Amino acid sequence: QVQLEESGGGLVRAGGSLKLVCSASGGVSSLSTMGWYRQAPGKQRELVASVTGHTSKNYADSVKGRFTISRTTNWSAIFLQMTNLKPEDTGVYYCNYKRLAVDSWGQGTQVTVSS
Repeated sequence: QVQLEESGGGLVRAGGSLKLVCSASGGVSSLSTMGWYRQAPGKQRELVASVTGHTSKNYADSVKGRFTISRTTNWSAIFLQMTNLKPEDTGVYYCNYKRLAVDSWGQGTQVTVSS
């Protein structure tokens, strides 16, 4: 089973930036999809951004142009560079790894954007 560890969350003012990091261990496949999801209080978890391999990327409409997902050359870590943060970006951000029957989640990291 793949284990995930996230870091990089915190408190930032609107307009600021943060970078999230997710490190994977335990047998990472180059064909896997890794991504970031977030869950705001009282809301369902939603996809923020994902990457399959190195170049196939997908973003939620609400973050396009502001967030950038990237992945290391050995596929074992992903980054989420978040710029021009808004209060509505507040939530717990979870890292996810998917490949065939494997669907792993990290513990989550809190991102709070103050207005």
